[in-house]
Amino acid sequence: MKVLLVKDVKSLGKKGEIKEVKDGYGQNFLIAKGMAKLATPQVVADWKADQERMAQELADEIARFTKEKAILEEKNVLIAKKLAPVGIQGSVKKEDIAHAVEASLNIVLDKKNIELKKAIKNIGQFPIDVKLGHGIHALVTVEVVGE
Repeated sequence: MKVLLVKDVKSLGKKGEIKEVKDGYGQNFLIAKGMAKLATPQVVADWKADQERMAQELADEIARFTKEKAILEEKNVLIAKKLAPVGIQGSVKKEDIAHAVEASLNIVLDKKNIELKKAIKNIGQFPIDVKLGHGIHALVTVEVVGE
């Protein structure tokens, strides 16, 4: 019996490979546990179409992240905070940066992907590293001004 492996199976093969296995092992273990599918021409064609679709989605996502990186690096993000006798009141947090980027550039960032080395407690310009995904990082310039 020929099966298409849906998951990596130790001592048999990797995901996407077509393997010849004994009927009982294939039917009662691999297919029953969802590790493989019976390798009919339709199943193989569907799997190849899925792989092509996923590759296209990945390419589209990388292109979108690259475009967002260019936008983030060319423009400054402005954040207004109330002034204190020394510096600003409070500090600029990751959430503040994420909201400011979304409001000014229409790019949604998760606060977990913003790397803030130390708290921003003064006015001025600060470079902030932002992880967009798939190894793409953008250097966003955050400009803190007083109100």
